[in-house]
Amino acid sequence: MLPHVSQISAAMTAHHAYDDRPANVVHLHNAAGMTASFMDIGATWLSCNLPMKEERREVLLRSPDMDAHKVQKAYLGAIVGRFANRINNSRFLLSGTEYVLAANEGENTLHGGVNGFDKQRWVIKSQTPQQVVFTLFSVDGDQGFPGNLSVKVTYTLTNDNSVEIGYEAICDADCPINLTNHAYFNLNGEESGAKSLDHSLKMHASHYLPTRADLIPTGEQRKVTSTAFDFNVAKTILRDFLIDDDQVMAGGYDHAFMLVPEYCDGKAAVATVVSPDEAVTMTIMTTKPAIQFYSGNFLQNTAGASHIYEKYEGLALETQYLPDGPNQPQWGALSGIQQAKVPYQHITRYRFVY
Repeated sequence: MLPHVSQISAAMTAHHAYDDRPANVVHLHNAAGMTASFMDIGATWLSCNLPMKEERREVLLRSPDMDAHKVQKAYLGAIVGRFANRINNSRFLLSGTEYVLAANEGENTLHGGVNGFDKQRWVIKSQTPQQVVFTLFSVDGDQGFPGNLSVKVTYTLTNDNSVEIGYEAICDADCPINLTNHAYFNLNGEESGAKSLDHSLKMHASHYLPTRADLIPTGEQRKVTSTAFDFNVAKTILRDFLIDDDQVMAGGYDHAFMLVPEYCDGKAAVATVVSPDEAVTMTIMTTKPAIQFYSGNFLQNTAGASHIYEKYEGLALETQYLPDGPNQPQWGALSGIQQAKVPYQHITRYRFVY
């Protein structure tokens, strides 16, 4: 077993998780020597380790141990749900019934509520050297959401150096479902101290969602053209950073981007990130219609694997439906309402070239 793999297992199992039992950690590896590690708490993606020519490079942020993981508020690498992102006033109306959710960010609900999927122990259903399948059952009324929900998340480490995440779910009632992974990437290396702002980003998006001060969308879908939110041509994140009121209010980028539909087939590169040293390129492919791009504005004082993180030390590109979708029926399919007994199926792939 590679040294970094053994270290991850030891660190995340030495202390008990939320349910007073140790986590179970799974390590995948491919023919190229790339490794990816996961644990059953939150079906969390812990590590993405690339065998570079002169070094092994860890490109994912994570906690140093379970005790630190339990107190961090950044959702490092976790699967979040039932509904990723924010829901206004912790309530929504569906088919004439108002549902009141568990509020965990002021009066609003963030990433599923107080005891979201990120804090729950998932079942490791199966595993092979290059794939692990996690399942979770969420009962009717969990965090206020309607219906009994069965969820399956499949992580696959492919031989083309991609981590593919397959999301499947089915509910016995109409319900908002919006699953994503909250990985933070630093393509210069987790320990490098490099900033998200120095990465280059290209993203095929047509609109973004302006927000209120509490980061709930206003309801407007604004074209990215001629704004700091236009990444259709690659640029450093720093180039137009904090030059407008929307960013200043959020402390940087923390906004949903509506993707160009023809790039959402799970095969086209809808977003591309290049490390500051230009040694690593990450491309994202997805069937989701939007991405929440977060530049790590509030990462400061988060205990990390190698050091205490400062703000902007990692970036998240969370593929998803639109935030506060359950309260925005005019957004149609982008609002994330799933009909009863209709399968929810999506994939997102992160491919690394180095």
